[in-house]
Amino acid sequence: MVDSVTIPWERGEVSGRIAGTGAIGMVLAHGAGTNQDHPLMTALRDGLAAAGLRVMTFNYPYTERGSRSPDRAERLVECHRGAADFLRPSVELLFLGGRSMGGRMATNLVAEGDEAAGVVLYAYPLHPAGKPEKLRVAHFPDVKVPLLFFQGTRDALSRVELFDRHIATLANAQVEWLDGADHSFRGKGWSSESMVERLVAGTTKWIGQISSGRTSDSRP
Repeated sequence: MVDSVTIPWERGEVSGRIAGTGAIGMVLAHGAGTNQDHPLMTALRDGLAAAGLRVMTFNYPYTERGSRSPDRAERLVECHRGAADFLRPSVELLFLGGRSMGGRMATNLVAEGDEAAGVVLYAYPLHPAGKPEKLRVAHFPDVKVPLLFFQGTRDALSRVELFDRHIATLANAQVEWLDGADHSFRGKGWSSESMVERLVAGTTKWIGQISSGRTSDSRP
């Protein structure tokens, strides 16, 4: 079952959806061109919930307004903080997760000192499309929690050689390469079902390793 919730943040409210009842929680944020009800987001939410997590998605403010133009990063991070604060009291251990821009905002949040057990990033946008010189890495030295990246080898927003140089070398980062997948997690034989299955399996395995012994119920 999925419950609809209203999430307060510093400048208003946004809508959210919660699935699962586990002691380990994840706040899962959407990418720039989608919303929390995008098929990949809902499949990932439901798959992670079925695996034992309590998962909450939410919309950023611009999405709630019906706009396709993201708010400034500071506003996005403020809303993301409100979502994390909303879910945190109902779980014993909180992870952050995000698709593309949502993952980027999650890392900015923990770089600013917000508490999380780790961050899972699905297709991190290392640079804008066609602009590999504009790397989004300056905040990573301030990120102290474990990071798990799922990255397609054909992602136009994350050239492999740059990702290897700037992300894979981080001491707290683990990278799971998705052969042939693009930024939308499509390509080279990947179906929506096989991709979600891969993401759920990899995520829950990693979370299980980190959370082992840290909660009264350390599943998954």
